[in-house]
Amino acid sequence: MRIAKVIVDVPAKQTNRPFDYAVPPHLQPWIDIGSRVGITFGPRRLQGFVVELLDGEAGHESGQGSDASLWGAANPSGQEPGVTRDAGQAKRRHVKLKAIEQVLDPEPPLNKELVDLARWMGSTYICPEITAMMAMLPAALKANYERKVEWSDPRESRQASAPGLLPEEERLAAFIRQKGPLTLEALAEKFPGQTHVIRSWLAEGLLTEVQTMKDRLSKKTVQTAYAALPAEELTAIARDLPASRARQQMLLERIAALPAGEGIAVAELLAETGASASTVKTLAGKGWITVEAAEVFRDPYAGRYFERTQPLPLTPEQQQVYDEIADAVDARRAETFLLYGVTGSGKTEVYLQSIQRCLDQGREAIVLVPEISLTPQMVERFKGRFGDLVAVLHSRLSTGERFDEWRKIAQGRVKVAIGARSAIFAPFRQLGLIIIDEEHESSYKQEESPKYHAREVAVKRAEAYGAAVVLGSATPSLESYFDTRQGGGIRLLRMAARVEGRPLPEVYVVDLREELKEGNRSMFSRRLHEGIASRLEREEQMVLLLNRRGHSTFVKCRSCGYVSGCPHCDISLTYHQVNRTLRCHYCGYTEQEPAICPECGSTHIRYFGTGTQRVEEELAKLFPGIRVIRMDVDTTTEKGSHEKWLTLFRERKADVLLGTQMVAKGLDFPHVTLVGVIAADTVLNLPDFRSAEKTFQLLTQVAGRAGRHHLPGEVVIQTYTPEHYSIEAASRHDYGAFVQRELEMRRTLGYPPYCRLILVTLTHEQLPLLMKTGERLAEQIRVQGQLLTPALELLEVLGPVASPIPRIKDRYRFQCLVKYRGTADVASLVSRTADLLGEHLKQHKLQIGIDVNPQVMM
Repeated sequence: MRIAKVIVDVPAKQTNRPFDYAVPPHLQPWIDIGSRVGITFGPRRLQGFVVELLDGEAGHESGQGSDASLWGAANPSGQEPGVTRDAGQAKRRHVKLKAIEQVLDPEPPLNKELVDLARWMGSTYICPEITAMMAMLPAALKANYERKVEWSDPRESRQASAPGLLPEEERLAAFIRQKGPLTLEALAEKFPGQTHVIRSWLAEGLLTEVQTMKDRLSKKTVQTAYAALPAEELTAIARDLPASRARQQMLLERIAALPAGEGIAVAELLAETGASASTVKTLAGKGWITVEAAEVFRDPYAGRYFERTQPLPLTPEQQQVYDEIADAVDARRAETFLLYGVTGSGKTEVYLQSIQRCLDQGREAIVLVPEISLTPQMVERFKGRFGDLVAVLHSRLSTGERFDEWRKIAQGRVKVAIGARSAIFAPFRQLGLIIIDEEHESSYKQEESPKYHAREVAVKRAEAYGAAVVLGSATPSLESYFDTRQGGGIRLLRMAARVEGRPLPEVYVVDLREELKEGNRSMFSRRLHEGIASRLEREEQMVLLLNRRGHSTFVKCRSCGYVSGCPHCDISLTYHQVNRTLRCHYCGYTEQEPAICPECGSTHIRYFGTGTQRVEEELAKLFPGIRVIRMDVDTTTEKGSHEKWLTLFRERKADVLLGTQMVAKGLDFPHVTLVGVIAADTVLNLPDFRSAEKTFQLLTQVAGRAGRHHLPGEVVIQTYTPEHYSIEAASRHDYGAFVQRELEMRRTLGYPPYCRLILVTLTHEQLPLLMKTGERLAEQIRVQGQLLTPALELLEVLGPVASPIPRIKDRYRFQCLVKYRGTADVASLVSRTADLLGEHLKQHKLQIGIDVNPQVMM
C-alpha cells in the first residue's frame, strides 16, 4: 500500500504539517509529489498537495482521519485520530487512514523542486507551507469551496412519499435526493416557503451539510471540425455533390485541405465559407466529418504580429559581461551576478543574448521585471527575439489568459517566462538562467503572506538547477551592492557607458525655495517652463514625473484648519477632480467634495498639495493645445490601458507623458529630450530608513528616459532640499558617491546591510489592549534572544510604537522592529514567541504579521 503525505488547504498553525492518506490502487499511477488531490479533512472536502510518498505495509486500512485540534474531537492522547507523521507509526497504532478521493490534474502542478521551495519559504518567511504553494499557482487552480446540503437519512427504505410528510415536503425531499448536493440559496429559491423544514431536517440529521470544491476556471474549449475520412475520399465526395450544395462542397474541400489529424474551429470554418451551423451538422450526420470540443489556449497576444529581430553587435563592455554570464550558464554553475549598468547601457541586449545561450543548451529562463516596467515595449523585444517560446505573466491578463500562459510553461510549450514578481514560480524543470531587471525595486517583495522576496527565491531556485542569476540595475540596492564587496556570494559586473557613447543627460536642480522668493508660485519652475515651451516648439517629447496621483493631496478649511480625513484610517483624503470626490488610497473610502466645512460651516474650503490631475490641468492652462497623456492608477485600471497610452505616445500623438513612478522605468522613446521631476521630495520625507535610497533610485531612473537616442537629453529636478546628498548624487549620475554616504549613515544607525530586520505588526480595534500586548511581545522576544548567544551577536527590539499609519480600516496598528546580527535563526525565535501568545491573540482577536527583511516600513 502507498501512503501519501498531504499538505491540506487550511492555512492555520495547527494544520501546517503533512497528514497521511492512503493512495487507492487505481490512483497510484496518477499521483506523484506535487499532485493536487481531493481529500476529506474532518467534515470538509478540501484540496491538498502531495509532498511525499511512502510504501506502507500489508494490512494497512484506509478510512478514518480528521484533525482533532481543529475540529474539537475528544482525544486524550493529544494526537489526531488516524492522521500521523509517518507510516510506521500508523501501522503500530493500527489506525485506518482515509483514502485520497480524487486527483485534480492529469499532471502535478508542482514539481518536487517547488514543493521543497515551499517548505523553505514556510520556515524562512514564517508562513504555512500551503500559503507558499498557493502563491505558486495561477488563480484558476485556487479552489472555490461551497457549503451544500445533501440527503443523509440512514433509513434507506424511507421514500419521499413516507407517511407524515406534507405534499410540498415530499417534493422538497425528492428534489434534494435527485439533485443534491445543493446550496441553501438554491433550495431557498426553489422552495421559498420551506426554510423552516430545511432547518429542522438539518437538526434531525436527515440533511447533512457538506463542503464541495471546484476550480475557479476551466480550460477553454471550442467546437472543432475534423475529417472523418481520408482527404482523397472527402475531395471526391465534394466533387460529386450537386451545384445546389455548394456550401457543403466548400466545407468538405476546406477540411480535406487540413494537415492529417488537424481540425479547424467551427466558427472559423463558417466565417470562411459563409455556411451555416446546420450545414456542419448535416455533414457530421453523414459521417463525413466529426465535430468535437477541442481545448485551446487563450492568447493575450492573439492577432498581434511581432517582427522578428536579430542579435545586435555587443560593445566591449557588453561582450565582457555576456562572456561572464555565458561561462556560468555553460558550466551549470549556480552563481549570482549583479549587473550594474547605467541607463541606456544596453542591459536588455545582454539579457536577450544570455537567454539565447541558455536555450541553445535545451534549458529555460525566467525574466522578472517590475509590474510597472512590464510594458508592451518590453514584451515586444522578447517576443520579437524568441517568438512563441515566450510566455508573459502579469496582473493585467485575465484569469483565463494567465492560467493558459502558466499551462504553456508547465507543458513545456515555451522556454522563456517574462513577468512580474510571481513569475519566479514558473514551473520550469530545466532552469538555466534567472534575470531580475531593476533588482532594486521594492515591488519584488510581497507585502501579503507569504512575504517573500523574489530575489531571495531566485537564488534558492538557481541552487536546485545549477542556474545563473543576473540582478540588473542602474541603481542597485545597497544590500546587493554591499554583498559584492563583502564576499556575500554576488559577483559585480559593470557597464559604465551608454551604447554608441551617447552622453548621459544634463541634470539641473532647481531650488523651489528660491523660486518662491522671486515670486514664482507656479508648480513649474522657470527652467522647466522654458524647457516645456522649447520642446513644444521643436516638436520633441517630454516625460513629467510626480509620484502622487489625484488632484490635491488634502482638503483643508482655511477658517478653522479642519483637514478631511478618512473615518477608517489615520490618513487624509485625496481630492480627485474628475468625479469631484475625496478618496482614501488605503481602504477605498470615498465621499463627495465638501461645499462647506463640516466643523465650522465655513465655505473657505481649499485644496492643497499637488497630484497628477492638477498638473495636467495646469499644463492645459499654461500651454494651450498641449497634448498630455496621464498615466497613474486612475487612468490605467482598464485592461490594455497601458498599451493604449504608450502606443499613442510612441506614435507621437502626445507631447507629454505625465505620471507617477510607472513612467520612470522601462520606457525607451527616441524623441524624449526633457524629463521634469515636479517634486523630488515626495519619497524623501517618508518615515523610512530607505527613503534617501528610493529617492536616488527614482530620480536616476526617470532621468535615464531622456536623450536615449540621437537627440541630447535634459533633466530638471524641482526640490525644496537641493542640498540633500541623494539629490546631489542623482544630479551627477554618481552612484558611487551616494553609496559611500548612505552606507556611512546606515553603519552609524545600525540598519541593513549592517544588520537584518524583522518587522512585527499587531492590529486591533482597542488601543490599550494593543499596546499592552505589544509590550508583552517585545519583552518575550528580548528574553528568548538571550538564550541564543553566542550565535547572536546583536538583538535589539525597537518598540512597540504606533505604525507610521496608526490606523487602517478601523484597526489600530502597533509595530516592533527586531534588529539582529549573527547566524541565529531569529525569524523562528520571533515565530515561537508569537506562538506563546497564541491563546491570548486568539481570545482577543488580535492579528499579528511577521515580515522578514521588510521593504516597506509603513
